[in-house]
Amino acid sequence: MYRFLLSRQWVILTLIALVLIPVMIELGFWQFHRHEHRVAQNQLIEDNLKAKPVPVTELTSPGHTVPRSDYWRRVTATGTFDTAHEVVVRRRTNADERIGVLVLSPLVLRDGRAVLVNRGWVPAATDQQAYPEVPPAPKGEVTVTGRLKADETTGASGIKDLSGLPPRQVMLINSEQQAESLGREVLGGYLEQTAPAPAGDTPEQIPEPDHDSIGPHMAYAVQWWLFAAGVPVGWVVLVRREKRDREAGPATGDDAREPAAHAPA
Repeated sequence: MYRFLLSRQWVILTLIALVLIPVMIELGFWQFHRHEHRVAQNQLIEDNLKAKPVPVTELTSPGHTVPRSDYWRRVTATGTFDTAHEVVVRRRTNADERIGVLVLSPLVLRDGRAVLVNRGWVPAATDQQAYPEVPPAPKGEVTVTGRLKADETTGASGIKDLSGLPPRQVMLINSEQQAESLGREVLGGYLEQTAPAPAGDTPEQIPEPDHDSIGPHMAYAVQWWLFAAGVPVGWVVLVRREKRDREAGPATGDDAREPAAHAPA
C-alpha cells in the first residue's frame, strides 16, 4: 500500500524533510537566544542608567578594558579640558541620521591623568580634509557627568584603514591611541557627556541607548518552530494524497470508452 515510499523520489523527499526539521528547530533557538540577549542587554542598560554616578577612577584606569557590565554606567570626572589635543571622530551620525563627526576632548584630571570625553556630534566640514567648526569646551576646572563606554577597536567596528587621515581627525575612540599623542596616561574607555549641557545647539549630545524595544527575534523563533512543525504535517498530507491517487488509478468511466463520432456518408 505504501511501497511507493521506497521510490527514489519519495526517499529524497523524506530525507529532505528529516534534515529540515532539526535545522528549523535550531534556527528557532538561535533567534530565541538573541531575544534573551536583547532582554538582558536592555535590563543592563536600564540598571546602569539608573545607578548613582560614581567617580570614573573607581571603574577604570590606564590600560583598563571596560567590561560589558560597566557599559553606560553613570560616572563623573573633574578636571580641565585639553583643547590643544582635541580631535574629531569621522563618519558618525546623529539622531536624525545625518553624517558628521564626534568631538573628542581629553579632560586632564587633578592627578595628571586624562580621560576622553565625547562631547557630542557636530556637522562635518564641507571639505573632508578640513577641521570642522567645533564649539569650544568650557574653560577652567569643570565636573563632567557621562556614560562610561569601552574603547572602540578595529575588530569590533570593522574599520581597518586608519591611515592617511587629516590632522586631528580619527576613525575610532581609543584611549591607547590618544595616550600616544597626549604624552600622558589616559584612563581606559571614554565618557559620553550628559552634563553640563552645551551652551548652544551643538555639540548635540549623544542620546541614551535604546533599552525599550526587544526586536522581532521572539516572533522569528516562533515562526521557525511553526515551520518545523509544518514539515511532518506537509509530508503526511503528500503521502495521503499520493496513496489516494494511486488507489484511484487511471480514468475508467464511459467517457473514456466512448468511440469517436463518424461523419455521415
